[in-house]
Amino acid sequence: MPSFDVVSEFDAHEARNAVDQANREVDVRFDFKGTGAKFAIENETITMTTQSDFQLNQMLDILRQKLAKRGVDIACMDVQKPDLALSEARQKIILRKGIETDIAKRLVKELKSSKLKVQAAIQGDKLRITGKKRDDLQAAIALLKKQDAGLPLQYENFRD
Repeated sequence: MPSFDVVSEFDAHEARNAVDQANREVDVRFDFKGTGAKFAIENETITMTTQSDFQLNQMLDILRQKLAKRGVDIACMDVQKPDLALSEARQKIILRKGIETDIAKRLVKELKSSKLKVQAAIQGDKLRITGKKRDDLQAAIALLKKQDAGLPLQYENFRD
């Protein structure tokens, strides 16, 4: 029986490279001289540190550009509220990986309500979709691409 998996992933190595490039750009930009602005990445969390809220917004734009150039979908970014202190501003950005249960349930509900002859099963942080015909699976992919899941979806492991 044909099947495929719906996942939400990003290339962690490319994300790390994008953060390194963003750090290099912040180091050479005139408007960031002497501010101590920097990016730090640990696991799937990027921390931006600088002196003001305005500079955090500029750094966020730089990071988005670098991630997009590296092929990392910026929809996986979950931007947290900035922490503002007297002389320092910090902001965390979480790079989301995997499909959360509530989003997966909503996608399964959409597939069932579309009357396609496919079955969807939640398997951890991914979604497995099976059907008798390849055309049904391709229609399911088209339907999922139209949905706004709030995170980037990839379709992999297509088997006949």
